[in-house]
Amino acid sequence: MFSGIVSTIGRVTEILPREAGISLHVNAPELDFPDIAVGDSIAHNGVCLTLTSLQAPEYTVDVSPQTLSTTVGLDQNGAMLNLERALRLADHLDGHLVSGHVDGVGEVVDVQPVGDNRALSIRAPSELARYIAPKGSIAVDGVSLTVNVVSDHDQGSDFDIHLIAHTLAQTNLSRLSRGSRVNLEVDLIARYLDRLNSSGPGADDQTVVS
Repeated sequence: MFSGIVSTIGRVTEILPREAGISLHVNAPELDFPDIAVGDSIAHNGVCLTLTSLQAPEYTVDVSPQTLSTTVGLDQNGAMLNLERALRLADHLDGHLVSGHVDGVGEVVDVQPVGDNRALSIRAPSELARYIAPKGSIAVDGVSLTVNVVSDHDQGSDFDIHLIAHTLAQTNLSRLSRGSRVNLEVDLIARYLDRLNSSGPGADDQTVVS
């Protein structure tokens, strides 16, 4: 699990093909390497990946074909990635609970400067619209953000977010422009509530807990 609070930015220095998928070499000199080991999980632009080798300040992760087909931004040499280490149970929780499992890919449809901040409008796929609500949480390329306004339409759902100067400085979201594609993870609680309220198997069952 993650919180959507980015630890640092890493850079893809090499991409090697594998029998299935690719292997990424990532350089991240500001990562807390003394406290990291092979097998640990790190979110890369919101995608949870496992460290397969480590030689500070670089490490490698493997990316499966399935992950490559459902996310964006990982298979670009030189790409700057938002990095976050997995939470410990005793960690202070800022942001919101993030699983590192991307739900879909969105597209930036508008960017407007607001002083030294920035306002973005992002179009989410129609299947994610029901999980996005004003004042709710969403992870954009692994960054925990608050939804301000939601506009549903035939092509999906547009939602507005506000990026403060600190977020722009500490993440790679400052690179976003109209047409940029981003990884989206909707709020975990919204997904479970939708399932509980669905008319699927067990929806009418009543469980008594004593």
